[in-house]
Amino acid sequence: MSRNELDVLRKRIDELNDRLLEIINERAALVQRIGELKKAQGAQPYDPVREREILNRIKEKNNGPFKTETLQHLFKEILKASLELQEDDRREALLVSRERKSSDTTIEINGEKIGDGKQRLIAGPCAVESYEQTRQVAEQLKKHGIKIMRGGAFKPRTSPYDFQGLGVEGLKILRRVADEFGLAVVSEIVSPADIELAEEYVDVIQIGARNMQNFELLKAAGRSSKPVLLKRGLAATIDEYMKAAEYVFSAGNENIILCERGIRTFERATRNTLDISAVPVLKQETHLPVFVDVTHATGRRDLLIPTAKAAMAVGADGVMVEVHPDPSVALSDSAQQMDFDLFDRFVSELKGCGLHTTV
Repeated sequence: MSRNELDVLRKRIDELNDRLLEIINERAALVQRIGELKKAQGAQPYDPVREREILNRIKEKNNGPFKTETLQHLFKEILKASLELQEDDRREALLVSRERKSSDTTIEINGEKIGDGKQRLIAGPCAVESYEQTRQVAEQLKKHGIKIMRGGAFKPRTSPYDFQGLGVEGLKILRRVADEFGLAVVSEIVSPADIELAEEYVDVIQIGARNMQNFELLKAAGRSSKPVLLKRGLAATIDEYMKAAEYVFSAGNENIILCERGIRTFERATRNTLDISAVPVLKQETHLPVFVDVTHATGRRDLLIPTAKAAMAVGADGVMVEVHPDPSVALSDSAQQMDFDLFDRFVSELKGCGLHTTV
């Protein structure tokens, strides 16, 4: 083969490559349009019947020299990339995404504008055990200028024999104590039927990790007038987490605080594995405020200060922690709650890192 002939053939290949590129991108544009139509119809992007038809057509039309299996493999990659393109288009369309709103969402709670660039603290007992216990914690929060108190009234526990919380009585205690000290209340609600009741007592509805994909609960919270603090599921991807937030947002409630609380991995040195990278990812992908619950992420009070500092360093809008008058006798999660001396040091060190309080 002469050099001139080789150059001619290579030039022809370049021309075909250009045509293939143009055709593949033309196909991609059609895929995007199909994705839009499917979305309008409420249909799923992936259609296995349609994929099988395409692969069968390749088998019928192939005249070589490529083997049919080779071409089917190539087209499967194109189909996979096309599906990813449709899913990316859907992700960009999420109401909670940066593509839909470039500015940060701020949520006013008890005079505090969550998401305004200042880093805040939400603290309180794991579970409301009594009026006196809750009041002692509230005194500590007031002393440090912290305006939002968390406390569990309904406690979804792994074992049915563990303390499940005081229920409505716990909500009443939280409201009474919060009103005494001028605090806002964050508490978890586990049933859609309890959302209306909760609105009488709480300022922020918390949806816990185990309920992140309780879609009826998400929709009920979306119809509420109260802000929602949504925790990431035990093994949820960021995409799944954002879509859970979308359930709340699309139902009408735009006041959502995301909360990273660690995910389940093979590691047992900590209760969960704190996915610290989730904070900048969520800040980049969504316009919602992002908190980090370092208590549930670690399950260890000795790790709360360094992990809280890490959360603040990567740009979290705030940190959530648990504190108890006497953790050794706490009815739930005693190993992860701080006593008041440690809480004093915790707040002091975080103030040195820029924590915002009112004192």
